[in-house]
Amino acid sequence: MKSYAKILEPLDLGFVKLRNRVVMGSIHTGLESPIHAGGSTQSSNKNPYARLARFYRDRAKGKAGLIITGGFSPSVEGELNTGERPLQASELDALRCVPDAVHEEGGHILMQLLHPGRYANGGDCCVAPSPIMSPISQTLQVPMEMSVSLIQRTVDDFARLARNAQQAGFDGVEIMGSEGYLLNQFVARHTNHRTDDYGGSFENRIRFPLEVLRAVRSATGPNFIIMFRVSLLDLVPDGSTQAEVFALAERVAKDGANIINSGIGWHEARVPTIATSVPRAGYVWATRATRTHLRSRGIGIPLVAVNRMNHPDILEQVLEDGDADMVAMARPFLSDAFFMEKVMSGMSDHINVCIGCNEACLDNIFSGKVASCMLNPMAAHEEERAALPTMTPKKIAVVGGGPAGASAAITLADRGHHVTLYEAKAILGGQFNLGKRIPGKEEFQSSVDYWTNSLQKHPNVTLKLNTKATAADIAAAGFDEVIVATGCEPHPKSEAILPGVEQYPNVFNYVEALMHPEKVGRRVAVIGAGGIGFDMAEFLTSPHSTSAATVEAAQLTKYEKQSPSEFKEKWGIFQAADTPSQTPAGGLARPVIRPPFRQVTLFQRSRGKHGAHLGVSTGWIHRLEIRMNKVKTVGGVTYKSFDGKTLVYADGEGKEHALEVDSVVLCTGQSSNKEFETAATAGPTPVLSKLHTVGGCNFTKKLDAKLAILQSHGVAIRL
Repeated sequence: MKSYAKILEPLDLGFVKLRNRVVMGSIHTGLESPIHAGGSTQSSNKNPYARLARFYRDRAKGKAGLIITGGFSPSVEGELNTGERPLQASELDALRCVPDAVHEEGGHILMQLLHPGRYANGGDCCVAPSPIMSPISQTLQVPMEMSVSLIQRTVDDFARLARNAQQAGFDGVEIMGSEGYLLNQFVARHTNHRTDDYGGSFENRIRFPLEVLRAVRSATGPNFIIMFRVSLLDLVPDGSTQAEVFALAERVAKDGANIINSGIGWHEARVPTIATSVPRAGYVWATRATRTHLRSRGIGIPLVAVNRMNHPDILEQVLEDGDADMVAMARPFLSDAFFMEKVMSGMSDHINVCIGCNEACLDNIFSGKVASCMLNPMAAHEEERAALPTMTPKKIAVVGGGPAGASAAITLADRGHHVTLYEAKAILGGQFNLGKRIPGKEEFQSSVDYWTNSLQKHPNVTLKLNTKATAADIAAAGFDEVIVATGCEPHPKSEAILPGVEQYPNVFNYVEALMHPEKVGRRVAVIGAGGIGFDMAEFLTSPHSTSAATVEAAQLTKYEKQSPSEFKEKWGIFQAADTPSQTPAGGLARPVIRPPFRQVTLFQRSRGKHGAHLGVSTGWIHRLEIRMNKVKTVGGVTYKSFDGKTLVYADGEGKEHALEVDSVVLCTGQSSNKEFETAATAGPTPVLSKLHTVGGCNFTKKLDAKLAILQSHGVAIRL
């Protein structure tokens, strides 16, 4: 068993000792504001922070070394979202339940102090160092330039919020100085065009953040943790140079911070920073460079490495290599609250590893919903979705071992039911075994591993692989309940989709193309531009899609820690220079775009932007991916015919076009697999009565793994 000695080592800050080196980084949950968490303290007898306390209690019980909350705003100008408001002094007694819950489980917790500046989406106005609108503004507001008096009041607001956090029982605060929020906006020329004492020279541009830091330290005293999040890599034009990053880090260390956290990329940057396509530990080099510089100056402040840290082997390696003093994960503590407890108990192979999909965490927040997790629906919904022990254990069959079936089986078994899972194939995972073949989604394998390890070793589970269950077999076995999770399959090739497709061997559905890419020619028409169509376009243009063997090899390479050099070249991230002054502002360089392996045209019937319904936080990445791979997109089409070589279609104006292709790949939707359900319920006397269908065999419209797992979880906690 791997010891994980580095991540389990305590960190002594002098006045407080953290129990290990793993930080639960800040993530917006939607529970930070009393309005979103369940009403105000004045209007409800129930503590509005109770859900937030339960959320962090589980993470502290799961042995996170240090927890950082989602952002709390210091002032009315800094409302991140509509309806939120700054923490009121009258709410401190109610808020105390949050740090109390963490302390009762032996943990420590910081409140994040966050002023969004021009990223604000709440209130009547937003403010910034200069009146430059954010390109991702939802309100299309040009921010008001902050006056010197407002800057000074905001310094006081930060100090007041930190003092309130201390009075409420928090162990410290994190000052958010990165990701393009207000303090970062002052530091970078990209957003700071001022000519007064808070603009122009580097010394003037860092004045405001350092005033905030000193004011917070003065307000809270020496025995209070202050973590300052420094933007190590802005990834926007006219961002900080590496020399400026080093200089700011030095000043932050000298002016009162106990820990420096790494910030990577502004929210408006057009470079992926936390999506699954980012290599594991793909930005740790930025932390290493800053730490090395500080150590060369005799500054020993601990530094935290961030972004795409999701597996204990990666965390341990980062610390072993001396790249950082601590490692931070946010979303991995959504997918598994007990991540560190499993590491400590030798059960790291039972960790429900975050795959960086963002579907239920960031996408929920951007849609005004409470965050959760695709793989763990209980995250931030610990009360209403709790998997409580059953008082009446049942004998339950689960038919199908895809995401819905495997997740349901684990939840049922954990509750105390006796579960038999039938899977027709030799492996679990269902369509995750297709998804992991897509470039950037190789880590779907980690979910397959989690389901397999958990079910194989669970005392309440009998796992039957290579076993296609029949309704008669299930009925004869005398199960109390049956969950059907037989999934879905591609729509059959049909003349109604494209006249001619049934006649030619070079027309493939998406499963055939993924499993046998060597059969797909070099000029390809992909029909259907939903999520599967985008995945197919990225897959077919990848050089790894030459054959099934090379796909498997690519998965194994990407699944382990890898050098991010190829990723940096592709996305235009500057490679480290010999001297900090040689780095360009913002750390941007010219991308290295390699020729695509195939020529792909991506068609859709509807007009408008391709990928309009992709996830808010990742859709832009997929659109850029196919653009870099020179995929041609055509919308508003009517398909006329295909003769094996020529695809004829009409555009939105009715004009016909002919496209010469070697292959056609159909990504035109899915059909529920109803075979088992039909056999079980057909006829006047159904074979099975207590039947529950979940996931793809139940519905396919707007189907994704998030909905399938959420539905299966709902059934599993009700039985």
